[in-house]
Amino acid sequence: MLKPIYCDIISVFLQKNKTMPSDCISYQESGYFSKLMNDYLDEKTNLKALYNRFPKLENFSEQIQEKQNNFSIENRKTLVDSLNNQYQNFETSETTLNNIKLLNEENTFTITTGHQLNLFTGPLYFLYKIISTINLCEQLKKEYPNQNFVPIYWMATEDHDFEEINHFWFKENKVSWQKESFGPVGRLSTEGLAEVFEQFSQDLGLGENADYLKDLFRKGYLEHINLADATRYIANEIFKEKGLVILDGDDKNLKQLFVPFAKEELVNQTSSEEVLKTNELLSEYKIQVNPREINLFYIEDNLRERIVFEDNIYKVLNTNYTFSESEILAELENHPEKFSPNVILRPLYQEVILPNLCYIGGGGELAYWLELKSNFEVNNVTFPMLLLRNSVLIATNKQVEKAYKLDLTWADLFSKQEDLISHKTKALSNFDIDFTTQKEHLKKQFVDLYEIAAKTDKSFIGAVKAQEVKQIKGLENLEKRLLKAEKRVLSEKLERITSLQNELFPKQSLQERKANFSEYYLEFGPTLIDKLFLELKPLEKEFTIVVL
Repeated sequence: MLKPIYCDIISVFLQKNKTMPSDCISYQESGYFSKLMNDYLDEKTNLKALYNRFPKLENFSEQIQEKQNNFSIENRKTLVDSLNNQYQNFETSETTLNNIKLLNEENTFTITTGHQLNLFTGPLYFLYKIISTINLCEQLKKEYPNQNFVPIYWMATEDHDFEEINHFWFKENKVSWQKESFGPVGRLSTEGLAEVFEQFSQDLGLGENADYLKDLFRKGYLEHINLADATRYIANEIFKEKGLVILDGDDKNLKQLFVPFAKEELVNQTSSEEVLKTNELLSEYKIQVNPREINLFYIEDNLRERIVFEDNIYKVLNTNYTFSESEILAELENHPEKFSPNVILRPLYQEVILPNLCYIGGGGELAYWLELKSNFEVNNVTFPMLLLRNSVLIATNKQVEKAYKLDLTWADLFSKQEDLISHKTKALSNFDIDFTTQKEHLKKQFVDLYEIAAKTDKSFIGAVKAQEVKQIKGLENLEKRLLKAEKRVLSEKLERITSLQNELFPKQSLQERKANFSEYYLEFGPTLIDKLFLELKPLEKEFTIVVL
């Protein structure tokens, strides 16, 4: 078994600083992942039919062969032409331009992640997704030197959930963009972001790192007319030297490749049937998404509405648009850009247009991908490997020193706060608060009473049992009262413990789901990105602790 990454990190840190004990947290042990994800990571047999190959280095050989046999050179040419067109007005690195060129070659494959167009990248895990993707490409190149591997960031430009992406958190401040949005978010005008920039600039203050962040925000949002271009600029500026290729699926030529599959969806509604069959296999888990009869939207600049089939007519909800079958198929052929796949079909669209081997996503994303394999099979499209992105906890040297002084391990800090406080109270107390020994002793005494009851009046057994339960309950209540009293005595130290945990786990949730990268970049500058690239190992199933 490979040694978890952050064990190495902490061990080195310990040698230099003599601060914090080394212990490792797997994703399964962290308490932050669903039963479905834990079972997937454990490769439980009941899930094996729902994925193609588990993401292990040795399994990529067969995945490469399968995708190579099932991806046309014509699709490659369309992909490269579209990417060249999308990058036309953007300055980027030779590495990225070369990666786009390499996609023409039959021995070039992609590793893909996707993300919403969150304001200024949104939560930290935006970085982790992309860095996981880039690092996996580099690892694969070492293992398979005869192939090329290109990291792809798929911008979710056709989403509509503006309320999810119109803000980010900087320290304790919510930086928000107030605007109305009706169509695909990628086409949304950046108008109104000058005011957001003024607020954010004040929050950042002065200094070299602050200037970098201001410049990145200003050039991204104030010098580009829509959200897709702004997001491309920002992601490109952060990752261009690593060769990241940023793809906008809201593209007429790329949509043209998807026309046969969209036609199948409109005429036969195949995906709904296939996904529902798969969901029966997932009955013991929470189903992430449920399919519609038709899993396509009709989109324009200010419109994104479902297509439905009612009374032998295709309708676009909340509009006057109606089509016969021949009319909607003609519309699809002539204007494929107006047809947008929803969450059920978007993965299929991605794999049709990319020579992709592996999709890297969060737990929620992989949960719905696991519903989709049978739909890929009926459409004769290779199902990619599914890899859980790296999860990271960033801690400062100061925070690690605090943890050492408080005798806290990483396992302690990942535990529920109530459990943490109870555990540390018992550990810090001058006497034993655990009454397990007393309860066991009491149960042994009642064994004799049960024997006496059995020899006399059997109805007496019930009375003995009631007394046993009462006395055990009494001991448990005493234990709780004693624990409560000790918490008061140790309140000052316990407060320092909870304060530290709250710093690392804001609102008792994962840091990566709330904090924005700018908060850490302001303090640590480029070191933040450099350390993430150094320490994230995408194929290891452990939380990465990054100490800055």
